[in-house]
Amino acid sequence: MSNRRKTLVPEARNALDNFKGKVMKEKGYQVDQREPNNVKFEVAKEQGIPLNKGYNGHLTSEQAGKVGGPIGGNMVKEMIRMAQEQLSKK
Repeated sequence: MSNRRKTLVPEARNALDNFKGKVMKEKGYQVDQREPNNVKFEVAKEQGIPLNKGYNGHLTSEQAGKVGGPIGGNMVKEMIRMAQEQLSKK
């Protein structure tokens, strides 16, 4: 069995990457609009984690979490904020 994650809705990938870029830009990170997913390298650098393009099997789960946690956490917070805003309009 493969450990690779599969995108359940491949058509959503670009929208999610753009959303990630928007959220992280609002948090003060430099975001390349053509490659918003690359913000993870800035987060990793800030945390002192040696994240490389391609394979990163040398990272511990703790290190990977320190990169992905702030990104995913901020995205979830923004989605909750958006949902609450929509509910308050009803």
